Amino acid sequence: MNLKKRTRLFVGVMASALVATFAVVALPASPASAHGNVLNPASRNYSCWSRWGDKFQDPTMQTLDPMCWQAWQADPSAMWNWNGLFREGVAGNHQGAIADGQLCSGGRTSSGRYNALDTVGNWTATNLNNSFTMNIFDQASHGADYIRVYVSRQGFDPTTTALKWSDLSQVAEIGDTPASEWDPATGGVQLNIPVSLSGRSGRAIVYTIWQASHLDQSYYWCSDVNFGGTTNPTTPPTTTPTTTPTTPPTTTPTTPPTTPPTTGPTSNPPASGACSATYTLASQWGGGYQGSVTVTAGSSAIKGWTVRLTYPSAPSIQQTWNATSSISGNTQTATNVGYNGALNAGGTTTFGFLGSGTAATPTVTCSATV
Repeated sequence: MNLKKRTRLFVGVMASALVATFAVVALPASPASAHGNVLNPASRNYSCWSRWGDKFQDPTMQTLDPMCWQAWQADPSAMWNWNGLFREGVAGNHQGAIADGQLCSGGRTSSGRYNALDTVGNWTATNLNNSFTMNIFDQASHGADYIRVYVSRQGFDPTTTALKWSDLSQVAEIGDTPASEWDPATGGVQLNIPVSLSGRSGRAIVYTIWQASHLDQSYYWCSDVNFGGTTNPTTPPTTTPTTTPTTPPTTTPTTPPTTPPTTGPTSNPPASGACSATYTLASQWGGGYQGSVTVTAGSSAIKGWTVRLTYPSAPSIQQTWNATSSISGNTQTATNVGYNGALNAGGTTTFGFLGSGTAATPTVTCSATV
């Protein structure tokens, strides 16, 4: 089948981790290896990270998104390392390596890090038509011996039943494709694989096996979908990944973090045709905090943006994702990275950062290249 080539994008994740229920948050450890995952329809752990990565301490997750909640509680690193769900040395014998009921965790790979992804329940589902395009992200340019896409049989209910191999039917496959053929001009590779079904409705699991070509390394992803659906069960915030994920750090602040603040954001919208920026304090704890900024294009498209956050005193910024950040005096200047500078009129993107010390509300300005 045809493989449509798309522009690459850099993808990764912010680094911090939840070690116990709202108990500790820590600053980044050294980066782990980057690999890939299904971005759409989003796999279980990528979906949980993309919605809650900036709000992973928010107690409303427990009621709004209980399946993600239990996964965060079981092992937060399964979300931070959303692109590392693989096994090695399978030699193509996927059914022999992975038992029924363990398909979503890759057979309890990585010492059980991803086990919670096998939990049966009402995972947030992506609404799909019978014909859809699967987006797979190959962050490390591993290439593929093959990628196989399966869909669970009509009538299978993932909210009550664990997935078995016998529940799956293969619906798409691409063969040997070196990463060098996947638009090598930029880092990271997004593959767009068309899938066409007929007569499907209701809940299902799209199951994907990516056999990487650099090693005998097999990736396994469960994506919850709703064929013909019009709404999703939850409406939490969305996060865009941009930095390399890390394993959970072992050092912790001396006092527990607080729940996300309830105070509103601050913004300084520019003239029409430029951009505006909105700052939100996502979370804070003793000795540190996490900030988030939403950039919105004005009435005309823009090619790039620069946001300046001016604080009462010089900030101490430890890490930034989705932007390049620098500090001069009491001003933090953040500029877009290659993949999120161009925005259509009214379009938005976000970036975030970790700071040490006590959070202060900055004055925010935005300028754009049009």
